[in-house]
Amino acid sequence: MAATKLIFLVLSLVAVSVSAHNITAILEGFPDYSSYNSFLSQTKLADEINTRETITCLVLNNGAMSALTAKHPLSVIKSVLSLHVLLDYYDPPKLHKISKGTTLTTTLYQTTGNAPGNLGFVNITDLQGGKVGFGSAIPGSKLDSSYTKSVKQIPYNISILEISAPIIAPGILSAPAPSASGVNITGLLEKAGCKTFASLLASSGVLKTYESALEKGLTVFAPSDEAFKAEGVPDLSKLTNADQVSLLEYHASPDYKPKGTLKTAKDPFGTLATNGAAKFDLTATSAGDDVTLHTGISPARVNEAVFDSPPVVIFTVDKVLLPIELFGNSPSPAPAPEPVSSPTPTPSPSPLSEAPSPLAASPPAPPTDTPAGAPADGPAGSSENSTSDKAAAHVTAPLLGSIVFTIFATVVSSYVGLC
Repeated sequence: MAATKLIFLVLSLVAVSVSAHNITAILEGFPDYSSYNSFLSQTKLADEINTRETITCLVLNNGAMSALTAKHPLSVIKSVLSLHVLLDYYDPPKLHKISKGTTLTTTLYQTTGNAPGNLGFVNITDLQGGKVGFGSAIPGSKLDSSYTKSVKQIPYNISILEISAPIIAPGILSAPAPSASGVNITGLLEKAGCKTFASLLASSGVLKTYESALEKGLTVFAPSDEAFKAEGVPDLSKLTNADQVSLLEYHASPDYKPKGTLKTAKDPFGTLATNGAAKFDLTATSAGDDVTLHTGISPARVNEAVFDSPPVVIFTVDKVLLPIELFGNSPSPAPAPEPVSSPTPTPSPSPLSEAPSPLAASPPAPPTDTPAGAPADGPAGSSENSTSDKAAAHVTAPLLGSIVFTIFATVVSSYVGLC
């Protein structure tokens, strides 16, 4: 009976739903950060945050956000807020135990490819009097922001801390921010090595369809020139004009979907070719930072964005996307028969090993030499630090596997004991 109960417990644990934190759901419980939360959604940074397992969000209250959002376009706001997402876990105790009193830490902005040198790093320094200062890691930058209070922690998954003012890296506010209507789609595609695709858009007239979608949001998946030369790509010149238009429209979605959004997409999403009964949809799957698109014919890998300025993002892909609506009847090679082999003894089970983390490692912070002697105390106050929350529940797959294996071993031991 004892063994039966333990087996039931193991099966129950296997059925546990593994879910990640949801930053916008967490912040919904804190009205002081409603503006910050809104812009996380508008810029789609929330999706990127939700794909990370070890992260710190430096939040700004509504007053601090108003000074930032009143003067700058959405693309600049996204860059500034991505500088407030640290790719490491910092809770109040850790802030006051920084080695040598100061450190440079990587932010989400560093991963965009738009941050040369240390522009995407933040300087965290434990100051005299119990204060902790934040500023750009660029030499000579001031610590214009300071730690105010703790908002929420889920050790050691996500930490949310309030700071007094935005962290502004040199030049980040003056970066060019083209309007959506001014985006030169073909120019960007040609520069990214997608000249064939750009030419097809122009000659077919589909470019105008793309341009008409710019203001409301557009995501482009542009096949590289090499993709059109790959084996298995059908002769596009044999398509009817209508089918060629559908094929080109299939390579764009009428919405802003940066990579973080693609990584969190669970359902198929429509394209410019989607029209009533004609689904022409795509499905995205991810493994770490890698995103793959599925058409029903063949998968295609999504490369880093060649242009990302809300509400427009342009990716290159390594294959031409072939919709099943147009190419579903194409003959495919039959699978080879499996070789017949004589039965072999069942091998003994090998020890379980923990799978490597699917998340790509963030670049390390450069070493710094700074004064030591950090004070022990800091600003008091913790708004809400509960670790059990529907919006914040998180169980990692390796941890779950370890738990199941441990209990399974207990089951076996108990069963042997009963025998």
